[in-house]
Amino acid sequence: MLDYALLQKLCTAHGIAGHEDAVRELILSEIRSYADSITIDHLGNLLVFKKGRQTPAKKLLLSAHMDEVGFIVTHIDKDGCLHFASVGGINNSAAFAKTVCIGEKAVAGVICHKPLHLLKSEERKKAPALEDLLIDIGAKDREEAESYVSLGDPVYFVSPYENQNGRVISKAIDDRFGCLILIEMLRRPLAYDMYFSFVVQEEIGLRGAKAAAYTVAPDYAIVVEATTAADVPYAEGEKRVCCVGQGAVVSFMDRSTLYDKEFYRIAMACAKEQGVKAQTKTMIAGGNDAGAIHQSRGGVRTLAVSLPCRYIHSSAGLASTEDMEAVYTVVSATAEKLLSL
Repeated sequence: MLDYALLQKLCTAHGIAGHEDAVRELILSEIRSYADSITIDHLGNLLVFKKGRQTPAKKLLLSAHMDEVGFIVTHIDKDGCLHFASVGGINNSAAFAKTVCIGEKAVAGVICHKPLHLLKSEERKKAPALEDLLIDIGAKDREEAESYVSLGDPVYFVSPYENQNGRVISKAIDDRFGCLILIEMLRRPLAYDMYFSFVVQEEIGLRGAKAAAYTVAPDYAIVVEATTAADVPYAEGEKRVCCVGQGAVVSFMDRSTLYDKEFYRIAMACAKEQGVKAQTKTMIAGGNDAGAIHQSRGGVRTLAVSLPCRYIHSSAGLASTEDMEAVYTVVSATAEKLLSL
């Protein structure tokens, strides 16, 4: 069974792109005694090597990103409210009225808009634009607000972590879950030498993965992610994309990567051999660090195995522990199979 107490620590840690320090320190504290080599590069990527029982002919990199979606403070108005921009793709309707914390002092705030009684009838019919939202920290004016926060401060969603009845509800499942899978693999004996990268800045353009893949120079890569599950009453057919409770998601294509077709078949076969559920995405949508990794140097044969997660890129996603266990099984079995070829 996966370490769900550690998953809670990972998900509730704060780390938008460019501010992954706390997440990286938590991961370091968990893996130091298991790794044979640890490097932190100039961007803040955490690059790890662990020896296995054998040294394979090919070099495999397993990768997950440390950053989460959030915001950044851009202006403080005379009334003490904060203007902000998004860091990563966030639906505006998923931001309004959410509680947040700002900066190193973890100043509490709430994302606000016009009160309902001041909205015009046409305004009530649509979500407010991001530029019309503010963060209220309760300051009486700009001077007081500036004593607590500064321009450029990161802003994080604050939400409870819940694990009940086989369902996890939390912020930052994307991609602290992927970090958990890599940590779990590092904790256990490996059949083959493997490389691991916990990368930065995925949510703003796959930037950390580009640098990490160049440094490690792998032949093969497996990206461990969380992906959009739209199995909700508003979607039918292929628009459901993938489903919570139906196992690991093995992608054949998304907007940034056409995945290695042989690796796709091997991953699906490993799921069947191991007796766990696996599915694929029914829409060509989204993307992840594979988009940067597979184009690195002379090219990297790449696979993505993801956790289906509802309400991704919001203050709280929902995922299944059964699916989490399936992802771990598929990733570990596939990694070993690839290196044994």
